[in-house]
Amino acid sequence: MVGIVASRMKEATNRPSIVIGLDDGIGKGSGRSVSGIDLGSAVQRAAIDGLLVKGGGHKMAAGLTVEEGKLEEAMAAISEALARQGAAELGPKDLTLDGVLMPAGATVDLVGAIEAAGPFGAGAPAPRFAFPSVRIQSARQVGEGHLRVTATDGHSRIDGIAFGAFDTDLGRFVCERQGMTAHLAGRLDLNTWNGRTTVQLRLEDAAEG
Repeated sequence: MVGIVASRMKEATNRPSIVIGLDDGIGKGSGRSVSGIDLGSAVQRAAIDGLLVKGGGHKMAAGLTVEEGKLEEAMAAISEALARQGAAELGPKDLTLDGVLMPAGATVDLVGAIEAAGPFGAGAPAPRFAFPSVRIQSARQVGEGHLRVTATDGHSRIDGIAFGAFDTDLGRFVCERQGMTAHLAGRLDLNTWNGRTTVQLRLEDAAEG
């Protein structure tokens, strides 16, 4: 769970994030970083200096165990190490788009062609598309706080999901825009249900449109 939260925080802030859960005086944490900032080396340095019970990882992710009494000192040392790499100068960034699509253009064949061009990862993310001025037909919660959205341009529709986003600014915005138009943005993947495969938008952002 702490790894999922750390990843969400990293995405929201565009900065390295560490989330720690405390139990009986011992904290176990997980961290996620952004491109250009080596989180693993900062955590390893803190472990070598005796501030952590143990810790390690690589540039983009790390794990650690820390005594509650050393938590503040350890986090200060890791923060200082990350700041020297430029993490303190980072912050939320504009969403980068790779193209514009209408719902009818989001086809299974298109997603197949995109996947064939992969693999994608932190250094080479999958393309992100904008769907401009689509009307939000429905927006609701599914599962444990996930946001399910259906939007249309009047001719075709696109279904989307944003995991863990129902009770966030994005979720509230989309729900309030039901029946109105909005710009949606995210990456495409395939969803197979009851033997039927359709295109799904992994919704990342939305704006008035």
